[in-house]
Amino acid sequence: MAKTSTLRILGTRGVPAAHGGFETFAEHLALFLVKRGWRVVVYCQEDGVGPVFEDQWEGVERVHIPVSQTGPKGTIVFDWQATAHAARFGDLCLTLGYNTAVFCALLRVKGVPNLINMDGIEWSRAKWGTVAKTWFWLNDWAGCWLGNHLVADHPEIKRHLETRVRGDKVTVIAYGADAIDAADEAPVRELGLTPGRFVTVIARAEPENSLLEIVSAFSRKRRDCTLVVLGKYDRGHAYQRRVLEAASDEVKFVGAIYDKTVVAALRYHSMLYVHGHQVGGTNPSLVEALGAGNAVLAHDNRFNRWVAGDGASFFAGADECAKAFDALLTDSAKLTQMQAASRARHGECFTWDKILGDYEALLSGYLPAGASATHAV
Repeated sequence: MAKTSTLRILGTRGVPAAHGGFETFAEHLALFLVKRGWRVVVYCQEDGVGPVFEDQWEGVERVHIPVSQTGPKGTIVFDWQATAHAARFGDLCLTLGYNTAVFCALLRVKGVPNLINMDGIEWSRAKWGTVAKTWFWLNDWAGCWLGNHLVADHPEIKRHLETRVRGDKVTVIAYGADAIDAADEAPVRELGLTPGRFVTVIARAEPENSLLEIVSAFSRKRRDCTLVVLGKYDRGHAYQRRVLEAASDEVKFVGAIYDKTVVAALRYHSMLYVHGHQVGGTNPSLVEALGAGNAVLAHDNRFNRWVAGDGASFFAGADECAKAFDALLTDSAKLTQMQAASRARHGECFTWDKILGDYEALLSGYLPAGASATHAV
């Protein structure tokens, strides 16, 4: 009799999601597969000291690993301990991210099947110093060699990986997002905003996300609407101070907001979403904007153009961004057209049903001998 298919998910802080895109994806995939009859084990990082312990959440098995170290060092320690724990079993593994891919050598030696989502080209990001870039570059190579199969979340990431491995070792599966078809106005009004009269930006306050260009472009003239910037800003940080100082009184910095209901309301009631990311693959924030039916103004690069599609507008630099604001913020018909295009693009490529179904089909092909690949509908 075939045994139940088991998947162990490595590389995240754990579920339920509270930190970022990979955690959100791990939550969606785990819950989807459990409903489909899989046994899913997710490794969860805990702060502090103590023994490893296990529990269940929504039918998902969780292995909690406490680590006393903080920051990147703590993540490295956790990843090693989680990989060592998973290597004790013969179960299929999915590693999200390649930042500590060298540890996957242990899975390879033990004959444990392991698929790796290779994320973005992390070592190319300007924010990292030489040591960090070298570490990420080496692990990029290690992940390519050590994974039984690789997942790229964007066609351009696959092209990058094909400089290291043969093309048939890489499958493109993007990122998903829920469609937001309605949202309460209350969270928006509580922030002092008028539904339909504000523009949103959701990004870490880093130069590669074009925050200074976006804020300065918006602030060049009166817009009769508000630019809402989500994220943590500190005047003690040189770049973040420049962004704050470039803002007119029509720019509102609302801080980092993690409440999903509030973020969904902000997205749904926005007249325009601005995405300034200059590097990376399929960015979760951009996909979520499409799911919310946002008109999208994005930085012009090969990553954003594929995700947002032909219905979006694009800019390169503050001058083009300012011209785009001039044209779009006074053209309600154009914004309506762009909103419809975003919903169509989301429905075509980025629904969770499509993304998770593609993952299940791929994972099923790498199950160890004896595991069932047939699940309930």
